[in-house]
Amino acid sequence: MMEKIRKFGGAMFTPVMLFAVSALLIGFGTLFTTEAIMGPVASEGTIWFGIWDMILSGAWVVFNQLPLLFAIALPIGLAKKQNARASMEAFVIYLVFLNYVSTILKHWGPTFGVDFSQEVGGASGLAMIANIKTLDMGMMGALVISGIAIWIHNRYFDKRLPEALGVFKGSAFVLGVGFIMMIPVAFLAVLIWPKIQHGMASFRSVILNSGTWGVGIFVLLERLLIPFGLHHLLYAPMFYDSLVVPGGIYAYWAQNLPQIAAATGSLKEIAPYAQLTATGWSKIFGCVGVALAFYKTALPENKKKIAGLMIPVALTAVLSGVTEPIEFTFLFIAPQLFVVHAVLASILSMIMNAFGVVGIFSGGVIEMASLNWIPLAANHWKTYVIMLVIGLVAIVVWYFVFTFLIEKFDFKTPGRTADKDSAKLYSKKEYRERNKKETETTSIEASGDKTVVKEKNKKAGADKFKTMADEILIGLGGPDNIKDFTNCVTRLRVNVKDSSLVESDDYFKEIGTYGTAKNGNSVHVIVGMDIQYVADAFGEILEENE
Repeated sequence: MMEKIRKFGGAMFTPVMLFAVSALLIGFGTLFTTEAIMGPVASEGTIWFGIWDMILSGAWVVFNQLPLLFAIALPIGLAKKQNARASMEAFVIYLVFLNYVSTILKHWGPTFGVDFSQEVGGASGLAMIANIKTLDMGMMGALVISGIAIWIHNRYFDKRLPEALGVFKGSAFVLGVGFIMMIPVAFLAVLIWPKIQHGMASFRSVILNSGTWGVGIFVLLERLLIPFGLHHLLYAPMFYDSLVVPGGIYAYWAQNLPQIAAATGSLKEIAPYAQLTATGWSKIFGCVGVALAFYKTALPENKKKIAGLMIPVALTAVLSGVTEPIEFTFLFIAPQLFVVHAVLASILSMIMNAFGVVGIFSGGVIEMASLNWIPLAANHWKTYVIMLVIGLVAIVVWYFVFTFLIEKFDFKTPGRTADKDSAKLYSKKEYRERNKKETETTSIEASGDKTVVKEKNKKAGADKFKTMADEILIGLGGPDNIKDFTNCVTRLRVNVKDSSLVESDDYFKEIGTYGTAKNGNSVHVIVGMDIQYVADAFGEILEENE
């Protein structure tokens, strides 16, 4: 069950990777179309305003169509075959479901406690999705329907039909089953979801009234769930769905950026709903302190290597908010340090909240600048000065706490041993160069039921991503040991058939990854920001070996 939950979490994260570009454009677009900041040039009717308004209309597509994106993206990670066709099928089935719900409410809305004559948004419980006025089920509704579509696809896509009915096989048969199945599902949705909406409204009140302590608990849980790959399931319903505010905190904040930019009051009072997105403070401040502590505690002969290894991973955390490369460096060596790291992250988030630093602060500097500092600096720069001061103090706290604990308990963090590999095994390094001579596939059979397949590169001069993918496959026991795989923003998430064939964590660090997180037959290989290229190459290699 946990394996399936992790796989679902990874698949669910796919659309989130589109947010960076959209957030950047929205941030600049809001800044350049706010007359209170830019002056007359940004007034409606000018060429300047028209151009940026056009750019904003495109940037808003991702946030305005989140349910559609989640419905389409889920099959990419969960369909067992023909993922592209599964995405198309899920998209159509989801549209069918939305239209079924819309028609049911149009004819029998009062029977289900829904006034379909109301305008969408607000407390109506209605939304406009793909230009269809329907029940506002947000991301959760899209995921449920897409999940049903994936189940239908996996079960019936290869269904054999008589030759005369061959035109109805494959995607056509899946859609046929989906059309029929969505009828009872739509009726169940209009029967159950309005009651869920009432419960969500009550939970929203609890969240918004929990204040600073609630923020601290939320951030602590988010950090502690990272090793298990379950953190997406904690924050996604709040950040990207209507659990706290309509459309999710991200979309709601972005929609209200012009008003927030023009307001002069406290951000905590203007947008209290945004206080939960405080998971990024440890990324841009805490990870810097950790990197400095690793450098300080490394042996003198290893300091130069550690500096070269820590700078890129710290910059990755600061700029993009991806912390796994540096966090997984010490997670498996000293889990105690990770717990301390999570506690410090929680405390920092509460301090920021207490000083009124509220906004979209769950990513790195790029995202924070796009949705906060750039569009809001004119009226809220004092808040960001406070934020910077607190952050700099936090770096010092992380540095001294980690330095003390590493030296006190002699944790073998990078560079702490005389072993020449003590530095390179825990950080990113250049990918190994392959033998330029073409080699053949080699299989080595072990005694008993265990078979270890080691596959060499088939092409001379293969690119570094295919080289890494090939080496990862070797470490996972070869193509015959792979059950299925997907990826999130930094990890290759693989389910293997026999976990005993998987190489040690040191092997994966040796080939250039940041190591692995294992739980039973579920193996997460932490690759970093190049994951998409490596995952694509990994899939190609598997196809070549079918």
